[in-house]
Amino acid sequence: MNPSKKTVAILGGGVGGMSAAHMLARRGFIVTVYEAAPVYVGGKARSVDVPGTALPCDDKPLPGEHGFRFFPGFYRHIIDTMKEIPLVDGGSVFDNLVATDTVQLSQIGKCPVTLPLELPSSPAQIIEFIKALQELSGELTDDEVEFFAARLWQLMTSCDERFMSDYEAISWWEYTAADNFSEAYRQLLVQGLTRSLVAAKANVASTRTIGVMFTQLLYTMIDGEKSNTDRVLNSPTNDAWLNPWLDYLQSIGVVYNHGQAVSGIRMESDSVRASIASVEVTEVATGTVLPAVTADYFVLAVPVDIAGELITASPDLMSADPSLRNVVKLADNVEWMNGIQFFLSEEFARHRGHTIYAGSNWALTSISQLQFWPDYDMSDRFCGRAKAILSVDISDWSAPGNINGKPAIDCTRQEVIDETWEQLKQEINSCDGDLVTDDMLVFAYLDSSIYVPTVMRKDLDRLKERLGGLMVAEEDDVTIRELKNKEPMLVNLINSWSLRPSAYTNVPNLFLAADYVSTNTDLACMEGADEAARRATNSILDASGSNARACEIWPFESPFPLPGFQALDKWRWKRGLEWKNPLSFP
Repeated sequence: MNPSKKTVAILGGGVGGMSAAHMLARRGFIVTVYEAAPVYVGGKARSVDVPGTALPCDDKPLPGEHGFRFFPGFYRHIIDTMKEIPLVDGGSVFDNLVATDTVQLSQIGKCPVTLPLELPSSPAQIIEFIKALQELSGELTDDEVEFFAARLWQLMTSCDERFMSDYEAISWWEYTAADNFSEAYRQLLVQGLTRSLVAAKANVASTRTIGVMFTQLLYTMIDGEKSNTDRVLNSPTNDAWLNPWLDYLQSIGVVYNHGQAVSGIRMESDSVRASIASVEVTEVATGTVLPAVTADYFVLAVPVDIAGELITASPDLMSADPSLRNVVKLADNVEWMNGIQFFLSEEFARHRGHTIYAGSNWALTSISQLQFWPDYDMSDRFCGRAKAILSVDISDWSAPGNINGKPAIDCTRQEVIDETWEQLKQEINSCDGDLVTDDMLVFAYLDSSIYVPTVMRKDLDRLKERLGGLMVAEEDDVTIRELKNKEPMLVNLINSWSLRPSAYTNVPNLFLAADYVSTNTDLACMEGADEAARRATNSILDASGSNARACEIWPFESPFPLPGFQALDKWRWKRGLEWKNPLSFP
């Protein structure tokens, strides 16, 4: 069968949708993408022009983001795709990645702990590494350090089957015995290295997911041949990656429809194995329903919460594939991880890498971006007043603020900005004096996905009943102080792996390409979305009878001698035996 005559409708223009369009168009399919965003592509990966910052003194706005990018060394799928996206001046988008040097753990009232992201390779680095470890260990007891190290060693020497059967069913909090140790142990090890990096709460997140991510980061660090433990882009995401990607996709024939969101799915009624007949697409700006979209194959690439709504509204689809009900269940497993950019009047480069604020109740992480953007000119933006960009992510929106005592979700947008700034100052200024001060703050941008809904007076009684009563103004249109998030992020709770669908479905012309799909990556991230798109593409190749080259999919790997230890644990697992330290045999 010649795939060049087969059409594919990609429903959603996030990383999963763009990756699917990329893979399929390169293999001869006719691809059309329906993207709800009016301007941008890439979903949560995008950067934005901050509204209202193109001042009369210039014509360029400040660069904002949904959240900062993070490309760890164990990412392979999205990296492979980036290498296929050409740049106008030669090379590929992959060349726009820059390695960070260090990661910093900040602590209230103490100096930060800065760790290199590679094994020491010189006497100076060895001294730096040992001093950092001594300082970190000084905050913890020997028992705590030894226990946590033993927990990591168990993960490193456990077989895949034990990860699935045992670690999927236990939270990271329980696995690390967080209740049995000090607050420093919980802040620095149990929570600091999990919730900030993967938007996961240690008390409910699966040890399987966190354990895999944690060990893969460690393996990248100990690979002396690599310098890619943590990479970032060398300019705003759209400039460095997404706009060149869009240009490339359009150059190979992909048709992009901006401002058009899938709003309904219609099934064929006379098919033995029901297929999708067409999808309804709505113009976002006007609410106008556009002519029905037909195609040979459909790839659903919207986030899990939107996918859950579409499936719920399509009973015929659920009848055709009852397992899609699991997507509806997964749609509840979301948390918020959104960013704020603080634009400063002075350079701020405490270290070259990400900072984890261990004492922040809102689980803040940050990176000072301009030190990684050598060719990005800020002089003609915001009248040249911004000399640094401190890009911050908030990963816990339900914990009380350190200063105002309120969960972020219960704050106004301005209160979120103010409290985040105060939490940053509380930790950054703990050691070397006032490194950040109020007079340095030029502008702050909170991700526009965080919004406060406005409702009509007629809806207030229903809201009062649901929220247990609230005070409101007397206007006809009133603002309810209950923040909403247009773009929450999937988190992997314990025992949720069974809910994750395959990239193919029981509907013969429907495929899934999003970060909630069952993948080796098993994390809501760009890597997981790209891997899901590869799996969807391979399934379409099979369905169409195409002989085009299948997309490569990589498993996670462990360095020598760990595979031997893992094989020994598999022998024990098959016999119903618990894990045993392989160094203690026989």
